[in-house]
Amino acid sequence: MAEQETLLERLIPGDLEHQIPAAIQKALPGGFRNRLLQAGLGLLITFGFAFLVRQWVERREARRRALAPRPAAPALPPAPEPEALEAVAAPVAEIHDSEPPPDDGTQATRYPLLARPHVALSGPIDQAMYASFRQQLGAAPKQGTLVVSLSTPGGDPEIARLMGDEIRLLREYSGRETLFLGKVAVCSAGTIFMAAFPADKRFLTRGTRLMIHERILTRTVELAGPLKSCVASLKAALHEVEESVRIEEEGFRAIVAGTRVSLEDIQARAPANWYIEAEEARTLGMVLDII
Repeated sequence: MAEQETLLERLIPGDLEHQIPAAIQKALPGGFRNRLLQAGLGLLITFGFAFLVRQWVERREARRRALAPRPAAPALPPAPEPEALEAVAAPVAEIHDSEPPPDDGTQATRYPLLARPHVALSGPIDQAMYASFRQQLGAAPKQGTLVVSLSTPGGDPEIARLMGDEIRLLREYSGRETLFLGKVAVCSAGTIFMAAFPADKRFLTRGTRLMIHERILTRTVELAGPLKSCVASLKAALHEVEESVRIEEEGFRAIVAGTRVSLEDIQARAPANWYIEAEEARTLGMVLDII
Protein backbone atom coordinates (compact mmCIF):
# COMPACT_ATOMS: atom_id res chain seq x y z
CA MET A 1 0.00 0.00 0.00
CA ALA A 2 2.85 2.31 0.77
CA GLU A 3 4.28 1.71 -2.70
CA GLN A 4 0.85 2.42 -4.27
CA GLU A 5 0.52 5.64 -2.35
CA THR A 6 4.02 6.64 -3.33
CA LEU A 7 3.14 6.01 -7.01
CA LEU A 8 -0.02 8.11 -6.74
CA GLU A 9 1.93 10.86 -5.11
CA ARG A 10 4.33 10.84 -8.05
CA LEU A 11 1.52 10.91 -10.68
CA ILE A 12 -0.65 13.46 -8.87
CA PRO A 13 1.49 15.94 -7.04
CA GLY A 14 0.00 17.54 -3.99
CA ASP A 15 -2.18 16.34 -1.21
CA LEU A 16 -4.53 13.54 -2.40
CA GLU A 17 -7.00 14.44 0.27
CA HIS A 18 -7.49 17.84 -1.41
CA GLN A 19 -7.55 16.38 -4.97
CA ILE A 20 -10.55 14.07 -4.35
CA PRO A 21 -13.96 15.53 -3.46
CA ALA A 22 -15.01 15.01 0.14
CA ALA A 23 -18.13 13.04 -0.85
CA ILE A 24 -16.00 10.45 -2.71
CA GLN A 25 -13.51 10.25 0.17
CA LYS A 26 -16.30 9.39 2.57
CA ALA A 27 -18.00 6.88 0.25
CA LEU A 28 -14.90 4.93 -0.83
CA PRO A 29 -12.40 3.17 1.41
CA GLY A 30 -8.80 4.19 1.08
CA GLY A 31 -7.51 1.21 -0.93
CA PHE A 32 -10.44 1.11 -3.36
CA ARG A 33 -10.18 4.84 -3.82
CA ASN A 34 -6.55 4.51 -4.83
CA ARG A 35 -7.36 1.71 -7.28
CA LEU A 36 -10.13 3.80 -8.83
CA LEU A 37 -7.73 6.66 -9.35
CA GLN A 38 -5.21 4.31 -10.91
CA ALA A 39 -7.86 2.95 -13.34
CA GLY A 40 -8.97 6.45 -14.32
CA LEU A 41 -5.41 7.54 -14.91
CA GLY A 42 -4.81 4.39 -16.97
CA LEU A 43 -7.78 5.07 -19.20
CA LEU A 44 -6.76 8.68 -19.58
CA ILE A 45 -3.25 7.70 -20.62
CA THR A 46 -4.56 4.98 -23.02
CA PHE A 47 -7.01 7.26 -24.83
CA GLY A 48 -4.54 10.11 -24.93
CA PHE A 49 -1.90 7.82 -26.49
CA ALA A 50 -4.43 6.51 -29.03
CA PHE A 51 -5.38 10.07 -29.95
CA LEU A 52 -1.74 11.03 -30.49
CA VAL A 53 -1.13 7.94 -32.62
CA ARG A 54 -4.20 8.68 -34.74
CA GLN A 55 -3.09 12.29 -35.30
CA TRP A 56 0.35 11.10 -36.33
CA VAL A 57 -1.08 8.57 -38.82
CA GLU A 58 -3.41 11.19 -40.37
CA ARG A 59 -0.60 13.70 -40.77
CA ARG A 60 1.58 11.02 -42.35
CA GLU A 61 -1.15 10.05 -44.84
CA ALA A 62 -1.80 13.69 -45.72
CA ARG A 63 1.93 14.23 -46.33
CA ARG A 64 2.11 11.09 -48.47
CA ARG A 65 -0.85 12.21 -50.63
CA ALA A 66 0.64 15.67 -51.04
CA LEU A 67 3.97 14.25 -52.20
CA ALA A 68 2.45 11.56 -54.46
CA PRO A 69 2.70 12.38 -58.19
CA ARG A 70 -0.57 13.56 -59.73
CA PRO A 71 -1.90 11.93 -62.92
CA ALA A 72 -1.26 13.96 -66.00
CA ALA A 73 -4.23 15.84 -67.48
CA PRO A 74 -5.58 14.35 -70.70
CA ALA A 75 -4.16 15.97 -73.75
CA LEU A 76 -6.55 18.28 -75.58
CA PRO A 77 -6.96 17.84 -79.31
CA PRO A 78 -5.09 20.45 -81.32
CA ALA A 79 -7.13 23.46 -82.38
CA PRO A 80 -8.26 23.20 -85.97
CA GLU A 81 -6.58 25.41 -88.46
CA PRO A 82 -8.59 28.37 -89.86
CA GLU A 83 -8.63 26.68 -93.25
CA ALA A 84 -10.31 23.62 -91.76
CA LEU A 85 -12.97 25.74 -90.07
CA GLU A 86 -13.74 27.47 -93.35
CA ALA A 87 -14.06 24.10 -95.08
CA VAL A 88 -16.63 22.96 -92.48
CA ALA A 89 -18.57 26.23 -92.46
CA ALA A 90 -18.87 26.41 -96.25
CA PRO A 91 -21.26 23.45 -96.64
CA VAL A 92 -23.41 24.73 -93.76
CA ALA A 93 -23.72 28.14 -95.39
CA GLU A 94 -24.59 26.50 -98.68
CA ILE A 95 -27.40 24.54 -97.01
CA HIS A 96 -28.95 27.66 -95.46
CA ASP A 97 -28.55 29.80 -98.57
CA SER A 98 -29.67 27.20 -101.09
CA GLU A 99 -33.18 26.95 -102.44
CA PRO A 100 -35.62 24.46 -100.83
CA PRO A 101 -35.20 20.91 -102.15
CA PRO A 102 -37.59 19.90 -104.93
CA ASP A 103 -40.66 17.90 -104.05
CA ASP A 104 -39.78 14.25 -104.58
CA GLY A 105 -43.21 12.86 -103.75
CA THR A 106 -42.24 11.78 -100.24
CA GLN A 107 -42.74 15.06 -98.40
CA ALA A 108 -46.02 13.91 -96.86
CA THR A 109 -44.20 11.45 -94.62
CA ARG A 110 -42.34 14.36 -93.03
CA TYR A 111 -45.58 15.99 -91.82
CA PRO A 112 -47.90 13.22 -90.58
CA LEU A 113 -50.17 15.73 -88.81
CA LEU A 114 -51.29 17.17 -92.15
CA ALA A 115 -52.79 13.84 -93.28
CA ARG A 116 -56.01 14.38 -91.33
CA PRO A 117 -56.88 18.06 -90.74
CA HIS A 118 -59.03 18.81 -87.73
CA VAL A 119 -60.90 21.56 -89.64
CA ALA A 120 -61.48 20.99 -93.38
CA LEU A 121 -63.03 23.90 -95.30
CA SER A 122 -63.98 24.08 -98.97
CA GLY A 123 -66.12 26.28 -101.19
CA PRO A 124 -66.86 30.01 -101.15
CA ILE A 125 -65.94 31.91 -98.01
CA ASP A 126 -69.33 32.97 -96.71
CA GLN A 127 -71.58 32.60 -93.70
CA ALA A 128 -72.10 28.88 -94.40
CA MET A 129 -68.34 28.27 -94.34
CA TYR A 130 -68.04 30.29 -91.13
CA ALA A 131 -70.73 28.14 -89.48
CA SER A 132 -68.89 24.97 -90.57
CA PHE A 133 -65.62 26.45 -89.33
CA ARG A 134 -67.08 27.14 -85.89
CA GLN A 135 -68.64 23.68 -85.66
CA GLN A 136 -65.46 21.83 -86.64
CA LEU A 137 -63.32 24.03 -84.42
CA GLY A 138 -65.53 23.23 -81.44
CA ALA A 139 -65.28 19.48 -82.13
CA ALA A 140 -61.49 19.55 -82.59
CA PRO A 141 -59.16 18.29 -79.82
CA LYS A 142 -58.51 20.87 -77.13
CA GLN A 143 -54.82 20.03 -76.86
CA GLY A 144 -51.97 19.64 -79.32
CA THR A 145 -51.43 20.99 -82.83
CA LEU A 146 -54.48 22.18 -84.75
CA VAL A 147 -54.48 21.64 -88.54
CA VAL A 148 -56.84 23.65 -90.78
CA SER A 149 -57.18 22.90 -94.50
CA LEU A 150 -58.80 25.20 -97.07
CA SER A 151 -59.75 25.07 -100.73
CA THR A 152 -61.67 28.09 -102.00
CA PRO A 153 -62.22 30.25 -105.09
CA GLY A 154 -62.60 33.27 -102.79
CA GLY A 155 -65.48 35.01 -101.15
CA ASP A 156 -66.21 37.57 -98.46
CA PRO A 157 -62.93 39.10 -97.23
CA GLU A 158 -64.47 40.17 -93.92
CA ILE A 159 -65.53 36.62 -93.08
CA ALA A 160 -62.01 35.48 -93.99
CA ARG A 161 -60.60 38.08 -91.60
CA LEU A 162 -63.06 36.93 -88.91
CA MET A 163 -61.99 33.28 -89.18
CA GLY A 164 -58.35 34.32 -89.25
CA ASP A 165 -58.81 36.43 -86.13
CA GLU A 166 -60.29 33.46 -84.26
CA ILE A 167 -57.28 31.35 -85.23
CA ARG A 168 -54.98 34.11 -83.99
CA LEU A 169 -56.80 34.39 -80.66
CA LEU A 170 -56.76 30.61 -80.23
CA ARG A 171 -53.01 30.54 -80.81
CA GLU A 172 -52.22 33.49 -78.54
CA TYR A 173 -54.49 32.53 -75.63
CA SER A 174 -53.83 28.79 -75.60
CA GLY A 175 -50.29 28.72 -76.98
CA ARG A 176 -51.28 25.92 -79.39
CA GLU A 177 -49.51 25.41 -82.68
CA THR A 178 -51.78 26.01 -85.68
CA LEU A 179 -50.96 24.76 -89.18
CA PHE A 180 -52.53 25.78 -92.51
CA LEU A 181 -52.84 23.40 -95.46
CA GLY A 182 -53.97 24.86 -98.79
CA LYS A 183 -55.47 22.45 -101.29
CA VAL A 184 -55.99 22.86 -105.05
CA ALA A 185 -56.86 26.57 -104.97
CA VAL A 186 -56.52 29.28 -102.33
CA CYS A 187 -57.76 32.42 -104.02
CA SER A 188 -58.69 35.94 -103.08
CA ALA A 189 -60.20 35.89 -99.58
CA GLY A 190 -58.58 32.48 -99.02
CA THR A 191 -55.13 34.14 -98.94
CA ILE A 192 -56.48 36.58 -96.35
CA PHE A 193 -57.37 33.63 -94.12
CA MET A 194 -54.00 32.00 -94.85
CA ALA A 195 -52.28 35.20 -93.66
CA ALA A 196 -53.54 34.49 -90.12
CA PHE A 197 -50.96 31.69 -89.95
CA PRO A 198 -47.22 32.46 -89.72
CA ALA A 199 -45.32 31.77 -92.95
CA ASP A 200 -43.47 28.81 -91.40
CA LYS A 201 -46.79 27.20 -90.44
CA ARG A 202 -48.25 27.19 -93.97
CA PHE A 203 -48.27 24.23 -96.37
CA LEU A 204 -49.67 23.53 -99.83
CA THR A 205 -50.47 20.31 -101.61
CA ARG A 206 -48.81 19.65 -104.96
CA GLY A 207 -50.40 21.59 -107.80
CA THR A 208 -52.12 24.14 -105.57
CA ARG A 209 -52.32 27.76 -106.74
CA LEU A 210 -52.56 30.91 -104.71
CA MET A 211 -54.25 33.96 -106.18
CA ILE A 212 -53.86 37.43 -104.73
CA HIS A 213 -55.67 40.49 -106.02
CA GLU A 214 -56.90 43.85 -104.88
CA ARG A 215 -60.22 44.26 -103.16
CA ILE A 216 -63.08 44.83 -105.53
CA LEU A 217 -65.72 47.47 -104.89
CA THR A 218 -68.89 47.91 -106.90
CA ARG A 219 -70.74 51.03 -105.90
CA THR A 220 -73.07 53.44 -107.63
CA VAL A 221 -73.22 56.94 -106.20
CA GLU A 222 -76.33 58.92 -106.98
CA LEU A 223 -76.29 62.64 -106.52
CA ALA A 224 -79.67 64.18 -105.84
CA GLY A 225 -80.90 66.92 -103.56
CA PRO A 226 -79.11 69.84 -101.92
CA LEU A 227 -75.47 70.32 -102.85
CA LYS A 228 -74.25 69.82 -99.30
CA SER A 229 -75.88 66.39 -99.12
CA CYS A 230 -74.23 65.53 -102.43
CA VAL A 231 -70.86 66.49 -100.95
CA ALA A 232 -71.55 64.27 -97.92
CA SER A 233 -72.44 61.32 -100.15
CA LEU A 234 -69.24 61.72 -102.16
CA LYS A 235 -67.14 61.98 -98.99
CA ALA A 236 -68.76 58.84 -97.54
CA ALA A 237 -67.94 56.87 -100.70
CA LEU A 238 -64.37 58.22 -100.66
CA HIS A 239 -63.90 57.28 -97.01
CA GLU A 240 -65.14 53.76 -97.74
CA VAL A 241 -62.58 53.39 -100.51
CA GLU A 242 -59.75 54.80 -98.40
CA GLU A 243 -60.51 52.53 -95.44
CA SER A 244 -60.76 49.50 -97.74
CA VAL A 245 -57.32 50.34 -99.11
CA ARG A 246 -55.90 50.46 -95.58
CA ILE A 247 -57.49 47.11 -94.68
CA GLU A 248 -56.16 45.63 -97.90
CA GLU A 249 -52.64 46.84 -97.09
CA GLU A 250 -52.87 45.25 -93.62
CA GLY A 251 -53.77 41.95 -95.28
CA PHE A 252 -50.87 42.22 -97.74
CA ARG A 253 -48.44 42.90 -94.90
CA ALA A 254 -49.67 39.79 -93.07
CA ILE A 255 -49.31 37.64 -96.20
CA VAL A 256 -45.68 38.65 -96.85
CA ALA A 257 -44.53 38.76 -93.20
CA GLY A 258 -41.56 36.43 -92.78
CA THR A 259 -41.29 35.78 -96.54
CA ARG A 260 -38.97 36.89 -99.35
CA VAL A 261 -41.74 39.03 -100.88
CA SER A 262 -41.85 42.74 -100.16
CA LEU A 263 -44.99 44.80 -99.70
CA GLU A 264 -44.13 46.74 -102.85
CA ASP A 265 -43.94 43.53 -104.88
CA ILE A 266 -47.36 42.29 -103.84
CA GLN A 267 -48.91 45.75 -104.34
CA ALA A 268 -47.47 45.88 -107.86
CA ARG A 269 -48.72 42.40 -108.86
CA ALA A 270 -52.08 42.29 -107.07
CA PRO A 271 -53.99 44.58 -109.52
CA ALA A 272 -53.45 42.02 -112.32
CA ASN A 273 -54.46 38.97 -110.23
CA TRP A 274 -51.17 37.40 -109.11
CA TYR A 275 -51.28 33.60 -109.47
CA ILE A 276 -48.57 31.75 -107.56
CA GLU A 277 -47.87 28.06 -108.07
CA ALA A 278 -47.00 25.91 -105.07
CA GLU A 279 -43.31 25.58 -106.00
CA GLU A 280 -42.96 29.35 -106.47
CA ALA A 281 -44.76 30.00 -103.18
CA ARG A 282 -42.25 27.75 -101.41
CA THR A 283 -39.32 29.43 -103.15
CA LEU A 284 -40.63 32.85 -102.10
CA GLY A 285 -41.04 31.64 -98.49
CA MET A 286 -44.80 32.21 -98.54
CA VAL A 287 -45.26 28.59 -97.39
CA LEU A 288 -42.91 26.26 -95.57
CA ASP A 289 -43.25 23.21 -97.80
CA ILE A 290 -45.27 21.24 -100.31
CA ILE A 291 -46.79 17.81 -99.67
